[in-house]
Amino acid sequence: MPEIDKPNSHLTTVKWRFPSVHPEGRKYTLIAAFAALATYSLLNHFLGWLLIGLTIWVAAFFRDPIRTTPADPKLIVAPADGLVTMISRVTAPLELAGEGGLAGEYTRVSIFMSVFDVHINRSPISGTVRRIAYVPGKFLNADLDKASEDNERQHFLVEREDGLKIGFTQIAGLVARRILSFVKEGDRVEAGERIGLIRFGSRVDVYLPAGTGSQVLLGQRAIAGETVIGEIGVDPQRLGISQ
Repeated sequence: MPEIDKPNSHLTTVKWRFPSVHPEGRKYTLIAAFAALATYSLLNHFLGWLLIGLTIWVAAFFRDPIRTTPADPKLIVAPADGLVTMISRVTAPLELAGEGGLAGEYTRVSIFMSVFDVHINRSPISGTVRRIAYVPGKFLNADLDKASEDNERQHFLVEREDGLKIGFTQIAGLVARRILSFVKEGDRVEAGERIGLIRFGSRVDVYLPAGTGSQVLLGQRAIAGETVIGEIGVDPQRLGISQ
C-alpha cells in the first residue's frame, strides 16, 4: 500500500536513500558481475575493469527509487522519467479507442527516456486498469513522431471511479527490446504506482482528456510519479524559454 504523507510531516526531515535494483534487473546485474570478475581474474585486467563499469551501469539502469506522489485526484502525474520531447493534439490510438475506450482528440505528452534515466513506469492516475494492448512493431528512434504508430508498444487504459479514462503507452526505441507490464486488466492501481518497465531506452506517451492542457513544457525533464503533467479540466496555456 503506497505511503501517504501525514499532516505536519513537512516538519520532519527526509534522508537520501540509495535506490534499490528492481528484481527484473538483478539477474542481469549478477550476470554482468560474474562476467567482469571472471574476465578480470582469468583474462585481462583492463577488460575486466571495463566490464565492472558495465555492471555498475546495468545496476543503475534498473534502479528503482522511491517516489512521492501528490495525493490529489485532479492531478495527472508523469508516467516516466525523461525529457518532454513532444506535446501535440492527436486522436486516440486505435488500441485505446472503440467501445469503452477513448474518443475524440487528446493532448499527447511524450516523454523520452535515455539509457541513463530510470526506466520504471508508473500510473498517471488512480483507478482500474481496463485495457492492456500489446502491439509488436519496429524499433525506430523513439524521438520520431511515427514511433507511436510503427514501433513495438503497449497501451494502458486506466479508469477512475468517476468514469474518467486516461490512456498511456510504452513505446520501444532503437535499443529497447522488451516491454514489461507489472499489472493486468482489472487490477486497481494508485497514482504513481509501478506498472511496467521498458528495457534500454524508449518513450512513454500519455493522453490528457479534453479540456486538460499540459502543465509541462517542451524540453522540461519529468520525474515519474512526481511531476504533475496535467490537472483535470485545467488548460494553463503555458509558454517557456529554453536557456
